[in-house]
Amino acid sequence: MPKLCAENLKVAYGDHEIIKNLNLNIPAGKMTAIIGPNGCGKSTLLKALARILFPKNGSVYLDGKELARQSTKKIAQKLAILPQSPSVPEGLTVSELVSYGRYPHQKRFGKLNREDWKAIHRALEMTGTEELKDRPVDALSGGQRQRVWIALALAQDTEMILLDEPTTYLDLSHQLEVLELLQELNRMEHRTIVMVLHDLNQAARFADHIVAMKDGEILYEGSPEAVVTAEMMRECFGLDAQIALDPRCKKPVCLSYDLIKPYKEVRAQMA
Repeated sequence: MPKLCAENLKVAYGDHEIIKNLNLNIPAGKMTAIIGPNGCGKSTLLKALARILFPKNGSVYLDGKELARQSTKKIAQKLAILPQSPSVPEGLTVSELVSYGRYPHQKRFGKLNREDWKAIHRALEMTGTEELKDRPVDALSGGQRQRVWIALALAQDTEMILLDEPTTYLDLSHQLEVLELLQELNRMEHRTIVMVLHDLNQAARFADHIVAMKDGEILYEGSPEAVVTAEMMRECFGLDAQIALDPRCKKPVCLSYDLIKPYKEVRAQMA
């Protein structure tokens, strides 16, 4: 099973440093959620882990080999990434989009063979999008579109999937649908899932491992029970939060919260 880690990672946009000397080991075969306030570097970290962004210093390693020294095709055979709000050419059908996931496995002339079509059909079936295969992607609802993008990642047939805010713009039922699908892929297929999430309760419910960031650094890391605490909410988000146990899933849940006084004063001055 692929292992992904970062050592002494620094990532910057020009002179503005986003990730600061960060070390991280992604647990293989688990679901990891990266959480933190806006602008803390969550998406930047995910892009660096997938080699969409190159670090200023430090390295990312996949299976013990430096990611920067591996070919794009080799990486794509082990790791799939779904960016936030990906775009798709107008008129492209669902089956055409999902077929792009087979590119890392194709030979020189790029023709789909029987094995490719088998992987495509399986990905459509697993995500419940088979009946949509002939429809244009841009004609689908947000929830349907997100499942199609996950189908593309499944067709890529990687053991590791990275997702940047996969529930953004979805209503509650579709958010739950997407997260339950990812959980099923993790439990039934033993795929390593790494996702950036804004909803802390969803992170606590679905993730095995949580990474809490602030200002480009990891402040807390571990199980939901170890990370989703009043102390973490105070330090990472500036919130006075009440944390309890969810009676359904027996995971921590944030029941209520308020801004800590200094943050209120800053907000009032900015208003």
